Amino acid sequence: MSGIFAIYKPKGPTSNDIVQDIKRITGGEKVGHAGTLDPLAEGVLVVGIGREATKKLGIEVKKEKEYLAKIKLGETSTTDDEEGEKIILSAKKPFRSAIESTVGKFLGKIKQIPPIYSAVKVRGKEAYKFARKGAKPLLLERDAEVKEIEILDYEWPFLELRVVTGPGVYIRALARDIGKELTTGAYLADLKRTRVGDFTEDKALTLERFKELWSNPSNSRK
Repeated sequence: MSGIFAIYKPKGPTSNDIVQDIKRITGGEKVGHAGTLDPLAEGVLVVGIGREATKKLGIEVKKEKEYLAKIKLGETSTTDDEEGEKIILSAKKPFRSAIESTVGKFLGKIKQIPPIYSAVKVRGKEAYKFARKGAKPLLLERDAEVKEIEILDYEWPFLELRVVTGPGVYIRALARDIGKELTTGAYLADLKRTRVGDFTEDKALTLERFKELWSNPSNSRK
């Protein structure tokens, strides 16, 4: 049953926690994942099982990703998401027309600075390791692409978006930058990844279902 699978990661565990769980289920098979999901995020995590499958994960990482993002306006967060220390910045309530205009600026090729609490390498170490010690690692802006961005709902202070991205886009950074552009501040309050390439939410297996299939592969035909 080696190959590439979509696993549904719940909120709470890290992406690496899911990989370790799958290693235990498969009895020590080589396992890797394509595209990290933060602990507070849920959704599609693409996992490769077996040596040949894990070699192909670099292809999966580069594929389109789709997200449902809930952004809280009026505050900033040290981690750019719900986990960090919050600072109330503004009680200003932008009109929907201002929201639409601002969100539209992030469609297409953009420049983005990754969150300091991220796995981006700085002097050979992940940025979050510096940030956790109270340092502010210098991260350079990089090219990113937002292929689609749609407002699903806006009711102050929450803005809900559907976003389709190219590789390497941080939705936490997108939330932060929308808040900067609006001058209200913002952070990512909730996130679900609904698609990676052709792997969609409805095709993703829970860990429990994956364990059942691994224990009895004939169940996969039912």
